Amino acid sequence: MPSTESDVGIPFFSFVLKPGSSLHPSFLLAVDCAFALLFLVFAWSAYLTNGNIHFFILMTIEIALWASMKWFVQELRMLPVSSEEVAQRKDQ
Repeated sequence: MPSTESDVGIPFFSFVLKPGSSLHPSFLLAVDCAFALLFLVFAWSAYLTNGNIHFFILMTIEIALWASMKWFVQELRMLPVSSEEVAQRKDQ
């Protein structure tokens, strides 16, 4: 079956929806890029609106969300791996 343009993102989304994918480096890179792009959009919008306070508030909220996501990932990495997860990884 030949792949089409619409099938390009399917492997990424099927990978993201698997349990444990939130610690995969490529997923974390995609999330970091999305947060960085969102920050740049807010910064550019603040510049275009001559420093509208709403965009600075949105940038603060976005940075707090990004930091909380990074903190959560660090907490997940510190959790001990269960024996079930080890068995599942060996099966794959």
